[in-house]
Amino acid sequence: MSVIEVSGLKKAYGGRTVLDGVEFAVEEGEIFGILGPNGAGKTTTVECVEGLRSPDAGRVRVLGLDPVADRERVTRVLGAQLQESELQAKLTVREALELYGAFYRRPADWRHLAQRLGLTDRLDVRFGKLSGGQKQRLFIALALIGNPRVVVLDELTTGLDPRARRDTWQLIEEVRDSGVTVLLVTHFMEEAQRLCDRIAVIDKGRVAALDTPQGLIGRASSSTVMSFTPSQPLDQRELALLPGIAAVEAGHEPDRRIVITGTDETVGAVLSLLARHRITAGRLRVVDATLDDAFLDLTEDITEDLTEHQES
Repeated sequence: MSVIEVSGLKKAYGGRTVLDGVEFAVEEGEIFGILGPNGAGKTTTVECVEGLRSPDAGRVRVLGLDPVADRERVTRVLGAQLQESELQAKLTVREALELYGAFYRRPADWRHLAQRLGLTDRLDVRFGKLSGGQKQRLFIALALIGNPRVVVLDELTTGLDPRARRDTWQLIEEVRDSGVTVLLVTHFMEEAQRLCDRIAVIDKGRVAALDTPQGLIGRASSSTVMSFTPSQPLDQRELALLPGIAAVEAGHEPDRRIVITGTDETVGAVLSLLARHRITAGRLRVVDATLDDAFLDLTEDITEDLTEHQES
C-alpha cells in the first residue's frame, strides 16, 4: 500500500476547474515533489491530502485513511507546513513549540528541532517580532513536532537565506532517513532536484509528467548547451549536420562565439569536427540541462495559451 494515494482528484471554484483528474501515489520513505506554474492546482492538491479541503470527486488516502472522514486519525500521522500560516503575535517561539508538542502523545524533542532550524536564540522572542524567514523555520518545526509518519511541506524554504535553505534541506533529508515520508511543494528547481526522489509536474489541474528528477531532465528538448569561440571561421552548415544538434547560434565579429544546443553525443562530434579543421575552441563551456529546462519544456504551452488569449 502506498503511503499517499490520489486518484481522479477534481475540484472547482465558482465554476472554474482547478483540479481535473490529478493522480499520483507516494511510496513510503520517499521525498515526493510537486511542481507547477502559479495557479496550476498544487496547493489545492495538498490541501485535499491534508484534509483541509474536500474534493468534488476522486479519492485520497493517507496510510489508508480518508483525510476528511478520518480527520482525527490522520492528524496523528500527518504533519503539515502550510503555504501561509499565522500564530498569535504575543506567543513566544518556546510557547508555540511546547503548545504544539502537548497535542501529541509522543512528540519530538522541540529543543533539537529549534537547534537544527536555528531558533535556539529566538526561543523567548514573540511571534510578532520574528522575521519572515524565522517564522518559516518555526512552522517547519511545528510540522515535525508530532513525529509524523508523513509530512507535507508547502513552499518549504520561502523567505530563507541561502545558508538557512541548505541547512533546512539537510534537516529534511535527515527526516526522510528516519523513515518519514515527505510530500514537498516548491518553486525552487534546485530544491526539487536536490531533495526529491520523484516529482509530479501539475499543469492546468492535471499531472503533466511524473518521474525522477533525472528522468524529467532527460525529457528536456535538449540536454546539453555547448559554447566556444573558434580560433578561425567555421562553416555553420557542417555543425548543423552533426548528430543531436537542436540549434546553432553564431555571434558577430569580432567575438564569433558559437552556442550549440544538443545532446551529450553532440559534444564529441563538435570536438572531432574542430580537430579535423585544426580549430581551437576558446573559452569552451559545456552545460548540462537542469530541472529548470525540463520544467519550461513541460509547461511552456501555458505561456502560449495565455499569449493567444491576450492577443484574441
